[in-house]
Amino acid sequence: MSKLAPSILSADFSRLAEQIALIEQGGADYVHMDVMDGAFVPNITFGGPVVKSVAGRTSLPFDVHLMIERPELRIPDFVTPQTEFIVVHQEACVHLHRVIQQIKDLGVKAGVALNPATPVSTLEYVLPYLDLVLVMSVNPGFGGQKFIPFAMDKIALLADIRKKKGLDYVIEIDGGVNLSNAAAIKNAGCDILVAGSAVFGAADVPERVREFQAILK
Repeated sequence: MSKLAPSILSADFSRLAEQIALIEQGGADYVHMDVMDGAFVPNITFGGPVVKSVAGRTSLPFDVHLMIERPELRIPDFVTPQTEFIVVHQEACVHLHRVIQQIKDLGVKAGVALNPATPVSTLEYVLPYLDLVLVMSVNPGFGGQKFIPFAMDKIALLADIRKKKGLDYVIEIDGGVNLSNAAAIKNAGCDILVAGSAVFGAADVPERVREFQAILK
């Protein structure tokens, strides 16, 4: 069974706690938080204060995706009692192994994200230390983009490496996920599917979450 992590990037920020309550009502597994700095990616979203403001307002664990330069300077800002994963980008970390250890030392599971053009091979030496690998299936920075098909090959490769080497990281995908492609993504070996506009753009958000969960069982 795969899990669903709705991204609040597509939520109504004027009603953020209420929007998170809707995905919890529908049975979501995580709250996915896309943090953007306007430098690593062209958009700006929110920072640590927003993450901390919704901690305690939901029982869902947080999956924090840092699309920021020099994440090692900001990682502690996103640690809350509900933060399960903090995910940094391979492309943003000069000393990736050190950053992974920094996250783990804070008592949080460590993940690394790969942009569409970044090969899985760049993680060869750190895969044993990772709790999660995030495959970007769009170029990061904006919601509502179309799914890039070759992301499926990266999921399958990560699943194959995990099996052959006896590793235990989970595989996550983010970008262009919807009801039409969710089953194929799950079957490729993906454990966590991030969906933004496909969830929060629905007229009935809890029901849309339930529709996803019916596919991911």
